Amino acid sequence: MFSIYILTYNEELDIAGCIESAMLSDDIIVVDSCSSDRTVEIANRYPIRVVQHAFESHGRQRTWMLESLPPKHKWVYILEADERMTPELFAECEQVITTSEYIGYYVAERVMFMNQWIRHSTQYPRYQMRLFQHGKVWFTDYGHTEREVCEGATSFLKETYPHYTCSKGLSRWIEKHNRYSTDEAKETLYQLENGKVDWRDLLFGKSEVARRRALKDLSLRLPARPLLRFLYMYFLLGGCLDGRAGMAWCTLQAFYEYLILLKAWEMKYLPIPSLEPEIVPSSDSKQEVAKEELGSRD
Repeated sequence: MFSIYILTYNEELDIAGCIESAMLSDDIIVVDSCSSDRTVEIANRYPIRVVQHAFESHGRQRTWMLESLPPKHKWVYILEADERMTPELFAECEQVITTSEYIGYYVAERVMFMNQWIRHSTQYPRYQMRLFQHGKVWFTDYGHTEREVCEGATSFLKETYPHYTCSKGLSRWIEKHNRYSTDEAKETLYQLENGKVDWRDLLFGKSEVARRRALKDLSLRLPARPLLRFLYMYFLLGGCLDGRAGMAWCTLQAFYEYLILLKAWEMKYLPIPSLEPEIVPSSDSKQEVAKEELGSRD
């Protein structure tokens, strides 16, 4: 058996289905980022642990969760509210953890959009670190999301999980990716100034994860990125085979890429000044601050 963490924020439409798919485990922990809807109310209907913690970033939320909420079992699985655990995936997880020589496993997602699986234009199989030994895998921030730091050898599972990426409607998707694009723009500027392309991983990477990350580092340096992304996804990956949903998906991803590009340009050339006036402390307040600092040293 293994424990399952479920990460949530305003997921009242998805949380019940997610929890019910995970009930194969006897230890489920919902980690909510202080939702303002009925997510916590719905989650509390189930015999599981529900904990709230203010969200800082994807990497920090996962690190806090792993450090502060010890699981019942040695192995854990991370699930998000718009994803589902399947009986087949659960059975494979149970199988590999009994005689495993690895500390973690990557699992591929099946992106569900417009009521169908977007198989071609989503780089399937696209793997995420999901099943691992507690205390052997940690997470750091990267753009709007996170990247794992593994203390040991990892491998890949054959079974996949469905990811209902637009289950709460297109407006929610656009709102979410508007926020994501800000973090991605910051990461883009940082990588252009400090990062580099790992050509060895790009050409001879040992795994899909290594090759995909090297490809992303290369894509940051290419001109006309939104157009190139659409052409790459729609024609080279075969998004045209995904029909109407594939066309919509590729168009949305190109739009997202263009938003990142525009925000990166704005951050670099048109930095927005702070609207809050600078507060210059008076001499009395400076003395109070000095007293507090001296008191804290004692």
